[in-house]
Amino acid sequence: MAQVTNFFVGANSGEGFRNLFPELVDVEDTYDLIVLKGGPGVGKNTFMREIGRTMEQAGTPVEYLWCSGDPDSLDGVVIPELKCAVADGTSPHVIEPQYPAAVDRYVNLGEYYDITAAKAEAEEVKDKTHAYKAAYVRAYHCLKAARQVELDAIAEASKTFDAERLDHRINGIIARELRARGNECGKTTRRFLGSITHKGCIWRFDSVDVLCPKVYEFTDSWELAGASLARLHAAASENGWNTIACLSPEDPKHLEHLLIPGLGLAFVTSRPGMDYGKKPYRRIRLETAVESKARMRFQTRMTALLREEAVGALKEAKRNHDALEAIYNPYVDFDGVRATAAIEAGRLLSYLK
Repeated sequence: MAQVTNFFVGANSGEGFRNLFPELVDVEDTYDLIVLKGGPGVGKNTFMREIGRTMEQAGTPVEYLWCSGDPDSLDGVVIPELKCAVADGTSPHVIEPQYPAAVDRYVNLGEYYDITAAKAEAEEVKDKTHAYKAAYVRAYHCLKAARQVELDAIAEASKTFDAERLDHRINGIIARELRARGNECGKTTRRFLGSITHKGCIWRFDSVDVLCPKVYEFTDSWELAGASLARLHAAASENGWNTIACLSPEDPKHLEHLLIPGLGLAFVTSRPGMDYGKKPYRRIRLETAVESKARMRFQTRMTALLREEAVGALKEAKRNHDALEAIYNPYVDFDGVRATAAIEAGRLLSYLK
């Protein structure tokens, strides 16, 4: 059975859409990157699901990259052992080939639109496009307000947090868990483990369990673990271990989770709305090292309410985007899309040794 993992390379935040698509793969070490072009409803998700299904059946590991706008739809599929991938290269995560044909290349699904028929729906298309984009603007305004309240709580928590005590514990973990592997530094893959979506907060802790049976959990409502995770990441990399650094959508400079598949070891953060929900190997409770929690709890409730408003706006965006796709769907040659997907899946299978 093929190993399957699930991540995001885009996320919604108070600063708008967070984009890790330029890091989806390292094009200097990639054999084939398929960049899909084509508008709403043209079958990009159908195409990527066919690629993923075929490669799973072939028994090779598959990494699915989900869409923060619709976590049931794909933004990309990576086949690490083949150094190949397919990705949605359209706005808001446009991808342009750097080494056309030699490494990365377009597949234009837009050719499967019935252009004449679609043009008859131009006004309705414009209306739904404007509506879903406006809903995203409202969502981002709510997320920005939520983040401002949250940052106040984080600043308050940091004033009384006993960072020295945590540092001492991290020293022990580094000495015990992160033994040296060789002289070369490990490579880092950057991903989001989740995002706020029209379904609320979605976190793919299932990928942690697939890759890392040994889990340290930080219970951390106020982003107190960031410096410790950064230290663990640096130590793992310096000691030669490849890592998956899962960043905070609100602040991509800040680590939320760290996976070290070669050691089967992970360090995850849990908080309300981002709960690991399973029994870890070790649990490190950071809230116990913070005083004066009453005001911070109020700020946390306010943050949650503002994010609920954002989810409502994201639901509206999803409804309008679904309506937009429904306009296009009758004018798409899905048989042609599936035939092209089958050809490209066959090409990828030919790369298997």
